[in-house]
Order: sequence, then structure tokens, then C-alpha cells
Amino acid sequence: MTGNAKLTGLHRLVVGMIVAGTFASVVPLHAQTDDPVVRLVATPTELTMRVGDEVRVTVAGYTRSGARVEDPVVRLVGPRAAVRVRQGVVTALAAGDYALVATLVQDGGAPAGEPVTVRVPVGIGWPTVARVVVSPSTNDRLFVGTTLRMAARAEHADGSARTDPDVAWRSDSPDVVTVDGFGRVTAVAPGTATITATVEGVAGTATLSTAPFTGESLEIVGGVARARTGDVIGFGAEVRDGGDALVSGVPVEWTHAYEAPEGIMAPPAPAQMHGGRFVADVPGVYTVIADAGPLSARTSFRVVERDVIQELEIHGHGREQRVRTTDFWVFEGRDGRDYALTGAKRSDGHGFVWDVTDVGNIFKTDSIQVDARSVNDMKVSPDARYATMTREGASNRRNGVVILDLADPAHPVIASEVTDYGLTGGVHNAFPTESHLFTLAGGDKYVILDVSDLYNPRFVGEYNHPNSRLHDVWVLDGLAYSAEWENGLVVVDVGDGRWGGSPENPVLVSSYPIPGGATHAVFPYVSQSTGKHYVFLGDEIMSRRGLAWEGPGQGRGSYQLPYDPETGMNGIPLATRGYIQIVDFSDPENPEMVARYEVPEYGTHNIWVEDDILYQAYYEGGVRMVDVSGDLMGNLYTQGREIAVFKAYDPIGYVPNSPMAWSAMPFKGRIFFSDTNSGLWSARLVPRSRPVS
Repeated sequence: MTGNAKLTGLHRLVVGMIVAGTFASVVPLHAQTDDPVVRLVATPTELTMRVGDEVRVTVAGYTRSGARVEDPVVRLVGPRAAVRVRQGVVTALAAGDYALVATLVQDGGAPAGEPVTVRVPVGIGWPTVARVVVSPSTNDRLFVGTTLRMAARAEHADGSARTDPDVAWRSDSPDVVTVDGFGRVTAVAPGTATITATVEGVAGTATLSTAPFTGESLEIVGGVARARTGDVIGFGAEVRDGGDALVSGVPVEWTHAYEAPEGIMAPPAPAQMHGGRFVADVPGVYTVIADAGPLSARTSFRVVERDVIQELEIHGHGREQRVRTTDFWVFEGRDGRDYALTGAKRSDGHGFVWDVTDVGNIFKTDSIQVDARSVNDMKVSPDARYATMTREGASNRRNGVVILDLADPAHPVIASEVTDYGLTGGVHNAFPTESHLFTLAGGDKYVILDVSDLYNPRFVGEYNHPNSRLHDVWVLDGLAYSAEWENGLVVVDVGDGRWGGSPENPVLVSSYPIPGGATHAVFPYVSQSTGKHYVFLGDEIMSRRGLAWEGPGQGRGSYQLPYDPETGMNGIPLATRGYIQIVDFSDPENPEMVARYEVPEYGTHNIWVEDDILYQAYYEGGVRMVDVSGDLMGNLYTQGREIAVFKAYDPIGYVPNSPMAWSAMPFKGRIFFSDTNSGLWSARLVPRSRPVS
């Protein structure tokens, strides 16, 4: 192709979900030319937007001879929390200064040598504030001498909220109620006052009434004399009048003080307190203090080490250095032996079958090849009747989901492939139940198939959440929990029935946005120790741009290729960030964020929780086992809840000596995990020995 001939067909701009440092799905540029594209030009060259605005971006290429190529194949990347791109339309999500980066795709789907890129600056401002809603943060009453915190929600015309608004507070009667710069109101005398909060010239008001304070004593109730780090301790406060009668609705302010053990100087963030709930990160003597107007009470207690560390024994390794191992599933086959199915990137469509009955001798029994560039996800139904393979990059561009018959588990056969119902563009994840298969369609929705007959699956329903990007779905007790990037957690009744839902008629239960806008993985779990219903949600941020440790090879894409000893190129490990958010889902219509598991300088991938242990694949941070027993609050990482950590260093791995944990799954007392650079592993937590009396 020469001159200024326009590229057509596969040669076009392919734009997917914006993700910092993560490549969108693309169609490789197979046709080559002696006059290659050496420069990209974006139109517009920069963007000035407000949150909610949409602008179309196009990219043209110029060859070495100066010929213009209208639609070169590019990857467009940027910060997911700030912008979203679909079909070439950029949507502004958060205010700030950012950039889009378009990178030319060479033959094989990856940039070759020094990449050809163009950078598009993006400046995003907030929409105009339309209204300010002011309300107390609790239902407590305001008595003279007590303090309440007011909340101000600045809303745009569409009802969306301004993040961290700059609020000016004012009281029209400071002789009755005063207010500080943070919305804390204090009653000075009985009466009525109006509190005004102003954001960018727009004001909202709330009227407060104050009453005389009749309390004469304050007592802290609850608590313990001794606890472990990570234990959540609940405290209450009782205010009584001169007749020893309880005074209800009195606002109580909670604080705490800390006395470190001898030899420990200035530990970081030793504890957290939310209302009357307290959790300590480090050992020591703590004092909890309650204040209610002129009254004060305190109580002290000791916190000791959680002491949950166990030895981890590595028992088996199914080495794989030719391809990048991805998701896997371990199961007992109908022949009584144990197997694992693994997917792989850059595998020419191969998934693999392993016999893991003897964990010290893990070996392949077969492989299954489908038309694909990569096999993303492998899962097995609870009855081990069938398995699913999800794929991307089919040569005919009809990806869909592949259903495997496991009648002979060592040698599965393809029972059927479903590429209709919107599944054509690519299926990244699926979730099989005994009778139904929930499969993602191009990151936009999930399709529900009746798989009673594996060889003739039948479409029965689908769910498409508005304006979201779907990545993962997990079904438990008739509820489908999905991870939907900037929309966070979405929960749908697909058979629970309390909201009238079924596989044929999915009904939304609730949605819960997650800070960061990168909700990638989801795992619902009912606590064995407390009965609380938690949902574990994982970020996936494939970049550390803008942080002090950005990691090696940022923005070059060479981490996706094994080391080339002839050129000295590639073999560069990923650098990621993100963490696990833990939502209390005990009230399905009012979920609440309660805790997190955040390991510095690493990013999370897939999640499994069983028997009050979190099995977390933490990419470069390895596979990590975490105690999640009891109530959860604060950062589990700083509370000494980690049981064991293993980083899979393999000197002859796909990228040598570069841990990259993808998934983890407990099975029959073992812990199996996949590492994208070294294959499948098996380990065991060694039971802690008891002292001999």
C-alpha cells in the first residue's frame, strides 16, 4: 500500500475502556508496508471538558514519506478514573489535568521497538453547582454544650455530587449555635438557628433547634480488657440526668489515646475509631474517651499481637514458561482424580489440563485449542459436569464462550460455542452454575444461558447496567455480584426472588460506587465467625504513573513479551497498584464500606475467600493469605492479619524471577495459585503446633 491510499477493513481506530497502562482490545495490523507509519496526529490535539461532557477523538497516521493514513490501528490509554472511551467518544469522569496516549499497533498486536505515540492533554473541570443540600450527619439531638457534624452535598444539575467541595459555613444565630469551618455545630443556648453552607456561590440551609442539657453523668459501656490487633471493639455511652434516668439522643464525640510498649517509638496510625467502634493496628495500651457536652468518660485496655502467621509449604509446581498463565480452576473429576484447567495469554488459543492428584507431581494430561489469541478464564461448574473457556482475538472476530464437556476430565472435549447475543466481541469472564452460565459480553453486559444440554445451550436472559464497564461476575444464592469499573459493585436478583428476579428476568438490587473507579474483581462471602455478609472487591490499576515508585518499563509494553537474549529487549515485569475494598452487604439495599486490604506498591488481581481466610493474588506482591475472621474495619494489612505470603520466583519463567500472581483457590486442604510468569503452584498452610504441657 503506497501513496495516500486509505486503510480500510481491519485497519481502523480501535478504542476500548481507558485504563492507565493497560492495553485496550485491538485488532492487530497484519498488513505491512515499506512506507510505515512513523507519526500519529490526534484530532482534537487537546481536550478541555467538564465532568459529563463527551468528545469524539480521531487519530490519523503519517508514513515515512509523508502520506496520510486516516485510520491506523492504535491503542488509546489513559486514567480510567478520569475518562472513559467507547467507540471513539471520550467521556469526562473526574476533574483534573490528565492525558490520553495513542500508541500505534504493529504486526502481532504489540508496539515494536520505539513505539509511535501521540499524547492528548485533557483538562477537565467540574460542572456548575446547581444546589447544596445540608443535613446533620446523625439523628442525634442537639443539646446545649454538645456538638454535631453537619454534611453538605453539592450537586450538579444532573444530581451527581461534587467531590470534596470547598464549603463555607455560617450560622445566622451564633449566640444559639456556632459552626466552624468543617461544619461542626455546637449549641451555645436553647433556641433555633439556621446553618448555611455555600459552595461556589450556591447556598443550602438547615434549621436546628437546641434544648437544655440535663445530663449529669456519662458512662462508657461495652469494651474489653484485652484484645488483639485487628479485633473490632464496640463501645457505647450512657448519659443520665440527676434522677439517674437515661437521656436519649445525646451526641457523643469519641477519641482515643495510645501508650506504646517499651522500645516502640511513634508507630504509624496505631488505631482507628468510627463512632463507638475501635480497632488497633499495633500492640499497646489504649484509652478510649467519650465526650458529651461538659461530661467526659474514659476507659483503658491492652491490645496484643494478633499472632496468626503460619508456615507455607510449597508442594508442587506445574512449570509453564512458554506462555503467560492466566486464570485456572481446580476440581475433582468424575473419575475421582483431581484436575486443574489453566488459561494462557499469547498461547495461540490453547488452554491446558493438569492432573494435580499428586501435588508433588503435577503434569499435563491434555490441551484444548480454540480459535483465539488468548484464553482468559477457565471455570468449572459445581457438579464438575462442564467447564467454560473465555477467549479474545479469534481470527473470524467471533469470540464468544466455549463450553467443555468434562465426562472425561483428563481429556475435555468442546461441547458447544456460543457467539451470538452480543458475545461476539470478546468474553473476558464467565460464571457457571449447575444449570446456568453467566457470561460477559464485550465488557458491556452479561448473558444468561441455560446449559442443561451442553451441546445446545439456550439463551434465557441478560443484564446490562447503564453506563458501566463490566469485568467480573460471581453468583451466590441467587444474587449476581458484578465488578463494573467506575460504577463499582452492581448486585442483581437472578433467582433469589426477594426482588422478583430470575435468570429470565434479572432485577437490580443495588449498586455501590467504589473510590478509584477501577473495580475489577468481586467475591461475595458470608463470614464463618460472625455471619455477616461481606463483598470483597478488587482494584486493577496496571500502572504506577505519578507515584514515587513508577516501576520499570512504564508505557513501553515490553513487559508482555519474554526476554530476548539476542536483542536484550523485553522481559520487563509489570508495575501495578490498587487494593481490596470490603463492603458489608448484610443489608443488600444499603451496602457500607467497612474495611480494606492494601499492600503498598502492589496491585490486586483475583480473589477467593473461604473459612475466614482471604486468598489474594496480589500480582507482583505474590499470593497472600489473610485472616478475615470477626468484624472487619480499617486496613487488614496494618493489623497483623497476614497469615502467609509467597512470591513465585522462577529463574526460567516467562519473565525470569518475576512474581506475578494471577489467581488463588483453596482445594482439599491445599492452596493452588497461578503465576502468569511461572505456571501453576500448590502449597499448604502448616498447622501451628501447640506447646506441650
